Amino acid sequence: MMITEKYSSRLYLSVVIMIMFGFTSCNNTEHNTLTDQEKAEGWQLLFDGETLNGWRDYNGIALTGPWEVVDGTIQANGHGSDASGYIVTDKMYENFEITWDWKISKGGNSGLLYHVLERPQFAVPYITGPEYQLIDDDNFAEPLEDWQRCGVDYAMHLPDFSKITINPAGQWNNSKIIFDNGHVTYFMNGKKTIEFDAWSDDWFNRKNSGKWGHAPEYGLARKGLICLQDHGYPAWFRNIKIKELPRKAEEVNLFNGVDLQGWEKYGTELWYVKDSLLICESGPDKQYGYLATRKYYDDFDLTVEFKQESDGNSGIFIRSFVEEDVKINGWQVEVAPTGFDTGGIYESYGRGWLIQIPDEKESILKYGDWNTMRIRVQGENVQTWLNGEKMVNINDEKIGAGQGRIALQIHDGGGIKVLWRNLRLVTL
Repeated sequence: MMITEKYSSRLYLSVVIMIMFGFTSCNNTEHNTLTDQEKAEGWQLLFDGETLNGWRDYNGIALTGPWEVVDGTIQANGHGSDASGYIVTDKMYENFEITWDWKISKGGNSGLLYHVLERPQFAVPYITGPEYQLIDDDNFAEPLEDWQRCGVDYAMHLPDFSKITINPAGQWNNSKIIFDNGHVTYFMNGKKTIEFDAWSDDWFNRKNSGKWGHAPEYGLARKGLICLQDHGYPAWFRNIKIKELPRKAEEVNLFNGVDLQGWEKYGTELWYVKDSLLICESGPDKQYGYLATRKYYDDFDLTVEFKQESDGNSGIFIRSFVEEDVKINGWQVEVAPTGFDTGGIYESYGRGWLIQIPDEKESILKYGDWNTMRIRVQGENVQTWLNGEKMVNINDEKIGAGQGRIALQIHDGGGIKVLWRNLRLVTL
């Protein structure tokens, strides 16, 4: 077909304009950068577009793969598995707004996790930190349950799938999480999809009745690492931006005087409420027993009243976590009979006594009567008072890196009975 000279000129001009427009548009899209306004608002980049600085293996000290930078993206090579292939930020985040672009391979599976904790006892990050699921629903090799689908709070909360819009495999999507002092909101491609309150009764019911029923520390951390997952499929990430939000102080009454709401029992020893008192007592097994808060408390000022009957060998654990075999890991502020360092600090694994009280302070304990213990924990510093008298003041790097629950202990051996009341805490 013959094309006139006039039409040919117009066509040529149109092509030139389209090329110029496309070239200009591509160059105006600067990925992995912050605008002046974003900088002023406190946003930070977690990926500079050129290196993986600030990222490393989960439970590791360096980055060994299977991740690399490709064309301004963080690329998961697809060599990971359920047991490996996770990378985490060097820095921990508590309250934040995070946004990122992502795309996934056909049939692919990945995710972004937050509040992830690292300890030798935690082989994989997902037993500690919640996951924003990223997966190719349409082409995944196996049928998916709703709690496994793209955009869910994995195995916990679901979006309204009729209102969620996700671009297909190979195309870019944008996701966002806002975690504001326990109030959590998820977004997909600019639309709010999920909203819930972490550590509410509903949250714990979901946790304990589903996949995480045998993962006692799942989702409890108030701060932790950001984690990306290579689950055996290629995936790409870019424009990972985070803005930290302020912490709000709380005043918490840990014991309501009626029941054990807010606590979880571990072991077979006895914990019960009588006459508005919380009572721990040795059971027939005469083993260690623990009553731990459902929530984590990291920096706080705690006061507790206790009265020792029979053998008063007990303790108050701080920043502790529970293993499946009912073993507790953390640091114990000692509660014991006279002569056994009530108010001192003992590490339940590894180092033993970190600091004991001076001998002349043993008489401060009123055995068989009510005592008041105060514990202040902030960063690496722990201070204790007994009946208004300073007992210890210690700075310890390992304590500073710890997170976890407050827990009361029954020592093994039998014959122990301790009464507790007025357990009040202020977060710092």
